Amino acid sequence: MNDASRDDGSARGADITIKFDDNRLLSIVCGNFDQNIARIERRLGVSIHTNGNQVAIKGTSTSAELARSVLHALYVRANSGESLGLGEIDGAIEEHSSQAQQLPKLSHQVAFEHIMTRKRGHTRARNAAQSLYLSMLKKRELVFAEGPAGTGKTWLAVGYAVNLLEQGLIERVIISRPAVEAGERLGFLPGDMREKVDPYLRPIYDALYDFMDARHVERGLQTGMIEVAPLAFMRGRTLTSACVLLDEAQNTTPIQMKMFLTRLGEGSRMIINGDSSQVDLPPGQKSGLAEAIRLTSSIEGVGHVAFSEGDVVRHELVRKIVCAYDAAAKTERPH
Repeated sequence: MNDASRDDGSARGADITIKFDDNRLLSIVCGNFDQNIARIERRLGVSIHTNGNQVAIKGTSTSAELARSVLHALYVRANSGESLGLGEIDGAIEEHSSQAQQLPKLSHQVAFEHIMTRKRGHTRARNAAQSLYLSMLKKRELVFAEGPAGTGKTWLAVGYAVNLLEQGLIERVIISRPAVEAGERLGFLPGDMREKVDPYLRPIYDALYDFMDARHVERGLQTGMIEVAPLAFMRGRTLTSACVLLDEAQNTTPIQMKMFLTRLGEGSRMIINGDSSQVDLPPGQKSGLAEAIRLTSSIEGVGHVAFSEGDVVRHELVRKIVCAYDAAAKTERPH
C-alpha cells in the first residue's frame, strides 16, 4: 500500500490518495455496492472515490487521516480473512477515533480487545465500552455489565464463554436468566418447564448459534456441556470449571441475586448482565442488580462495566430510540 497526501492549509482540508496492492481485497473493504465506503463517508464526513486499486479521500485533515487509518486497518483485516460487515466498519471507526484521541497522551496506540472462536474467527469490540468489557472478562472472575439494550452485553458474553470452552479453560457453559413470567402466566403453554421458558431464552440460543456450528450447540446441549436454564434451577448447586452467565439480571430479586452469586465454584467465571431501565418485576419489588453492584464495588476480583445509550451497536435507529427514551425519562424525573 502506498499513500500520497496533500493538505491545502485551508478549511477544505486534505486530499489523500492510497494505492492498494490487491484489488480483490480492496473490493472486500469497499463492500457490496460500496456500502462500506458509504458508511465511512457518512460517519466521518469525508468523500471517498475508488479508481482501480486507488482510493482518493477528501475532507478535513483530521477526518481524512482517520479515514485513511480505517481503510488501512480494514485492508489488513480482509487480508487475514476477517469478515467486514457494517458492524465491523463502525467498530474500526470507533477504534481509530479512540486511538486518535489518546495519541497525545500515549506513546503507543491501544487497539480494541477481541476474542476468537472457530466459527466467527476474530470478533473485535466495536467501541471503547465493549473493549473494556472484554478486558474485564479476561482479567476478572466475576463481571457485572449494566446498560441499555443493543450494546452487545449478552452477545459478547456468550462469545467469550464459547472462546473459553474451545480453549479448554472451562468444561461447561451455563447460561441463565430469570423467568419473570414463570408462574401462572406460563401455565397455558404446552410442554415441560424447559419448553415453557425456552421462548424467554431464545436470545441466548441465537448468540450460541452465532458463535458455534448448530451441530456443536445441539451436541453440547445433549451432553450438558452447554446448559441453558431458568435462574430457579441454580439453587443448591455449586458450579465448578464453568463459565456462568446470568442475563436480564435486573429482573432478579436481592435474594435470588445472592443465591446466584454464591454458586461460584473453583475454576469458574461468572458474568452478570442487565438493564436497570427495563425491570419487569412486580411494582414495589426491588431489583437485585443495583444492590449487587453496590455491595461488590470494593471487592477485589470483581469487575464492573457501565454501557450508555451511545454504546448501542445493534442498529443506528436503536441507538436513537434508546436516546429518545433516556431523554424523556430525564425530563419526567422529579427535580
